[in-house]
Amino acid sequence: MFIPRLPTLVFAACVATFLAPRSASAAEAPLWSLDTGLTLLVAPVVQAAAVTPLWAVQASTLPSAAEVATASETKHSWKPRMLEELSPRQLLTSIANRLRDIRYRRGGRDPESGFDCSGFVRYVFQHGLNADLPHSSAAQFHVGRKIDRKELRSGDLVFFRIAGKSISHVGIYLDDGRFIHAPSSGKRVSVSSLSEPYWAKRYAGAKRPDVLVAHDDTLPQTHDRHG
Repeated sequence: MFIPRLPTLVFAACVATFLAPRSASAAEAPLWSLDTGLTLLVAPVVQAAAVTPLWAVQASTLPSAAEVATASETKHSWKPRMLEELSPRQLLTSIANRLRDIRYRRGGRDPESGFDCSGFVRYVFQHGLNADLPHSSAAQFHVGRKIDRKELRSGDLVFFRIAGKSISHVGIYLDDGRFIHAPSSGKRVSVSSLSEPYWAKRYAGAKRPDVLVAHDDTLPQTHDRHG
């Protein structure tokens, strides 16, 4: 039986160690193997951890509907201190942006299963301000205060008639003519512009939900009402 000489083994191990991915855990190898360059011969192979999608990390920071209900009953907020320092409008847009890239799903109401347009809006308001909005875009259009397009501010709702005369789509206004929404089957939560021909042609109006109207009414007249 052929037995390679020790210098040959050491040289081969050193070369393999140099070329090996740095993700292997050297901490699991004995110290003598690090000194001799025989790490790959004695240390177990450590697989790199799977990368968690960004949307999943973001969505995991948001509470479940049960947590929101519990927080409401106990008069405690689920929001981290950093989020508590935001204005209601800033909080809504912050949460909405955290949900970007979540897939569209007809009837979807949460990040795990996906969102449809009204489910996305309802989720953001429920988890941001503990505000209950209706379940459909058409019903959401019939609540709140009607506002002109030039009066739009972050957190307001923008509505569209995709086909026919009925309201069939809704999004959350951000700024500079942009809004965030769950578009349609095969797409994901994303930002669009009211100036895009498709949306401009189908724009039906805007509403300011009652929870934002109440907040605005508490602001001093001299306050910068963009908050």
